[in-house]
Amino acid sequence: MTESEFITAADRTLAAIGEALDAALEASDVDLDWSLNDGILEIECDDGSKLIVNRHVPNREIWVASRSGGFHFRSTDGLWRDTRSGDALGAALAALLRAQAGLPVALPPLAAPAP
Repeated sequence: MTESEFITAADRTLAAIGEALDAALEASDVDLDWSLNDGILEIECDDGSKLIVNRHVPNREIWVASRSGGFHFRSTDGLWRDTRSGDALGAALAALLRAQAGLPVALPPLAAPAP
């Protein structure tokens, strides 16, 4: 995939995560703030901790940093999958948000282009 194709796909994924966060926040009393700027989605939890989801263009990956560690997701079989565990980005991020922020969020399948 070209750099341009990757950026378009990653930005689409980050926007879908933002939409899912908004929907989850409307249905919850959890207090967190999020922003999306230039390929970096920053989620600030009520306790001051953060989750960062960003595109990493050189490796064509989406990276997630959380209190429990860092994770790299690469396009595999049409989804963003963790390079170590094989977990899908949506499921992994939902688990991280539940553990770190107490926010139950339903993330759609986060499609990735062919490598």
